[in-house]
Amino acid sequence: MNIENTKAQMRKGVLEFCILSVLRDKEAYTSEILDTLKNAKLLVVEGTVYPLLTRLKNDGLLNYRWEESTSGPPRKYYGLTEIGKTFLTELNGTWAELSGAVNIITTNKSKKS
Repeated sequence: MNIENTKAQMRKGVLEFCILSVLRDKEAYTSEILDTLKNAKLLVVEGTVYPLLTRLKNDGLLNYRWEESTSGPPRKYYGLTEIGKTFLTELNGTWAELSGAVNIITTNKSKKS
């Protein structure tokens, strides 16, 4: 079994949650989203993020607007819709339950009966 593949699958599984969380408090364009993920040590490439942003938008969780840039072409700023905010709230609860359960299982030192 390839450990790098398993690690990549684990990251992929939480990427949607992380992107929505990045957009929780403010709009951001793709480079800002990628920088935030990279600063948190969640290494992701643009080719992974763009299709995910499109899917989240098509699912009604994100909207976007274009803004002129002083340093290049216009930028597409993404933000959460009301549905996206509700969805993120649900994901936060699920994450708390899931991470708590995983922590119990992975740190459990109980004796076998």
